[in-house]
Amino acid sequence: MPEHATTLQLIGVAVLGAAAVVWAVVLVRLLRRAGRRTVVRRSTAPLPALPGQTRVGPSRESVELTPAEQDAFAGLVRHLANG
Repeated sequence: MPEHATTLQLIGVAVLGAAAVVWAVVLVRLLRRAGRRTVVRRSTAPLPALPGQTRVGPSRESVELTPAEQDAFAGLVRHLANG
């Protein structure tokens, strides 16, 4: 026991330590329970209180690549995949 700490201070540290352990246990249990609920909610219908999402912004664009461009892109992907 340190000489400079009073008994009340040591009791306070012990109480804070116990509270931290209890808080961590409760947090882990809540996160596990929430994790199980999100899996269940994903398989069900969307929440009725949320409005449907609309597509905002420009439409998607696509460009046809020439065979040379496709080969160059494939080479670039291979180069990036190798590091």
